[in-house]
Amino acid sequence: METPFFQIDSRLQAVSARAMARAAEAFARIEENATYNQQKVLAAFIHNKVSESHFTATTGYGYGDRGRDVLDAVFAEAMGCEDALVRHYLLSGTHAIAVALFGLLRAGDTLLAATGAPYDTLQTVIGTTGALGSLMEHGVAYREVPLVDGKPDFAGIQQALREDSAVKVVHIQRSRGYDTRESLSVAAIGEVIAAVREVRPDVIVFVDNCYGEFVEKQEPSAVGADIMAGSLIKNPGGGIAENGGYICGRRDLVELCAARMTTPGLGREIGASLGHNRTLFMGLFQSPHVVGEALKTAVYCAALMEELGYEVSPAAAAPRADIVQVVKLKNEKALVAFCQGMQSGAPVDAFVVPEPWDMPGYDSPVIMAAGAFTMGASIELSADAPLRPPFAAYMQGGINFPSGQMGVLLAAQSMLDAGELNI
Repeated sequence: METPFFQIDSRLQAVSARAMARAAEAFARIEENATYNQQKVLAAFIHNKVSESHFTATTGYGYGDRGRDVLDAVFAEAMGCEDALVRHYLLSGTHAIAVALFGLLRAGDTLLAATGAPYDTLQTVIGTTGALGSLMEHGVAYREVPLVDGKPDFAGIQQALREDSAVKVVHIQRSRGYDTRESLSVAAIGEVIAAVREVRPDVIVFVDNCYGEFVEKQEPSAVGADIMAGSLIKNPGGGIAENGGYICGRRDLVELCAARMTTPGLGREIGASLGHNRTLFMGLFQSPHVVGEALKTAVYCAALMEELGYEVSPAAAAPRADIVQVVKLKNEKALVAFCQGMQSGAPVDAFVVPEPWDMPGYDSPVIMAAGAFTMGASIELSADAPLRPPFAAYMQGGINFPSGQMGVLLAAQSMLDAGELNI
């Protein structure tokens, strides 16, 4: 690989060549899945007769917004669901999840986390951190089943369901959050759901699908998930959506969420699109390809860092359930250098030097490298990490592989310059 516009040590370039050779088989799998998912999305657009008229902006209450309604139908079909809410005013993945959980749960119900403690910001929604307005403050009980050796504890999940007849919603987190456990494949999610159904066929299974959309050929809905939610500035926005989130699943459950999203009695019938429909349609259409590019960037990162002697998860050759790549960098200095190097390869704000800071919702300082066209867009190349052992960088995104590859190389070069990399 030639790098005429960047100063990359020749030894790193040699390591990069070996990494690319190791990544070839994984790249082929990724491209096969991306082709399948792109055809699936294209078919949904055609079947629902998307037209230019659906891009027209509405204002005010947004009654009769045809584009909004067709976007919901296209998204639902692409995700294998009965119905969907796709909105720019669902402000983040956490917001979409909160709307869904508040829509589904009532005082006296129990929320059961089947995959251990959720990531930091969702704990504020639940109320374990004492945040104002949480589910617990509204009378919803909460319990969780810890993972065992990083895997779901099926016996523990079933025991919790037998012990608490008030469990109404079982929460499954697909991605790892700031944890080193493996992300859950669709098949693994299906195993959790099967264990739940064996004891409580009536319970609602909710999947936090963030970072996982279009990574595999199926979504969790195909293995029995009742409802899912996620962010449009991650996978399904394709690097084009400027903000937003989605909720999709069973039609009756989506309607409950719609009543919480706006107001009871009006639900999905109000909410002007304000001209966002076009970018949300475009983002969804581009998503399978962009997710494939992000996955190739992650595989390359894993292969390069493995060649350099670091522990990574997933391994370069391993199957993938989401776009997140973990690199355990062993110490704080190496972690900071990695993130600062990745920032230096961003198309936006490359000159900025990220430093750790006390980010709201987290219990330790966090460093974030994210030079993106949309602030905080995890489908664009970024790396972030809490400054705590094992000093793991969580890298995700890359809307095209050549730029993603360069970002990874510059992260390694930054570690070399800081004296934190031995070649």
